[in-house]
Amino acid sequence: MANAREVEQRIKSVKNIAQVTSALQAVSASKVKKAVQVLERTRPYSTKAWQVLQHVAKQAESEDLHPLLEQPSAVENVLVVLISGDRGLAGAYYANIVRFLHKEFDDYSANVRYIAVGRKGRDILIRQGKDILAEFSGLPAAPTYVDVSAIGRLAVEEFLDKKADEVYLAYTDFVNMMVQTPVIKKLLPLTREGEERVSVFEEEKVSSSEYIYEPGKQEILDNIIPRFTALQVFHAILESLASEYAARRVAMKSATDNATELAGALQLEYNKARQQAITNELLDIAGGAEALEQTS
Repeated sequence: MANAREVEQRIKSVKNIAQVTSALQAVSASKVKKAVQVLERTRPYSTKAWQVLQHVAKQAESEDLHPLLEQPSAVENVLVVLISGDRGLAGAYYANIVRFLHKEFDDYSANVRYIAVGRKGRDILIRQGKDILAEFSGLPAAPTYVDVSAIGRLAVEEFLDKKADEVYLAYTDFVNMMVQTPVIKKLLPLTREGEERVSVFEEEKVSSSEYIYEPGKQEILDNIIPRFTALQVFHAILESLASEYAARRVAMKSATDNATELAGALQLEYNKARQQAITNELLDIAGGAEALEQTS
């Protein structure tokens, strides 16, 4: 059994850790609340924009309307935008999305390249020897569309330049504070049949009626299709941010609870060590007194 001084030092260390994790839990709770508020304001617009894109893709002769609607004859190169985060201490959040990503693309017949959004995802891809086209890190805690628009533009440009035959988004959907779901979403080319895997919040069926465009179909589509496509990247980042903060809050709460439980167990061990030390001292005193009596 460790002596009382060693156990006391361990108790202090565990309590310090509990204070840190408790503070991180409080910070994450504040951040996730703000992130969810932003997400809830953005989600209806982003979802409707995606439905508009799907609707346009279903129109007759849609491939002639815009290059982003053009279906490739063969899929040889795939670009995946992996959205993670910059900081750790989020439990299995990063492992889940990367595991889901590998399940989908490790045996893919085409050449797969990645755009890494967030240092954690980038570091994992580098360790695994993946082909990384670009990486974006250090995003603000509450990013705006301007902050992340370059990511969407890069993905669109790669598709338009024929360097990628398909573009996918890999991110985590925020369902609630306890549930975050990894998602692979086909971004480009815009599909006609709704065959891509989509967020649980994007399952509303799109009307099959024709749109009437004013003042001109081509001018409107040239403007909204690239913008709405890049908007999906922004929305995926907001979903991932809310999921990351929620996962970190849960992880830090679990760590705080475990540290508190461990401190309690160590306190019992400390009490036993102190009791044993006191007992030994009493035995020494009694033994010394008995020895003195025998020599007198």
